[in-house]
Amino acid sequence: MEITTHPAITVSERDLDRLEAMLACLPSNQPGIDALREELDRAQIACSEAMPSNVVTMNSRIRFVLEPVGREVEMTLVYPRDFTGCPDQLSVAAPAGIAVLGLAVGQHIEWCVSGGQTVRARILDIPYQPERSGDYML
Repeated sequence: MEITTHPAITVSERDLDRLEAMLACLPSNQPGIDALREELDRAQIACSEAMPSNVVTMNSRIRFVLEPVGREVEMTLVYPRDFTGCPDQLSVAAPAGIAVLGLAVGQHIEWCVSGGQTVRARILDIPYQPERSGDYML
C-alpha cells in the first residue's frame, strides 16, 4: 500500500504502545506492516485522556465515505486479534484501517491499491470513540 496524501494524524499513547507491541509480534514480511510503522512514525502522540474527541482511535466507530464511488460506510477500527470477519469491522492491519487511524473528522487520505487505482477516504463522523467515553481498557 502506498499512501499518496499524508494529512496530519494523532495517535493516543495507549494505542501507540499496543500497536507497537502488536507489530513486534508480527512477521516482518506481513503485508501492510511497513505502512503502519510509517504512519505511527509520523503521528503526533497525545495522552489518551487528552485525546481530541474528533480523532479516529483504535476501537472507534467511524463513518467515512470512500471516493470516487461515494460509498458511505460505518465500521469499527479493530486490532487484528479482534477481527472476526464481520463486515462492520476494519482491521488496523488492512490498507483502509492503516489509512484512517489518527484522522480527524473532515480529513481525507488517499492510497493506491493493486492495479494502480487510487482510493480516497474522508472521515464524516465518529459516533463512538473509547477515549471520549472514558473506555481506556478497550
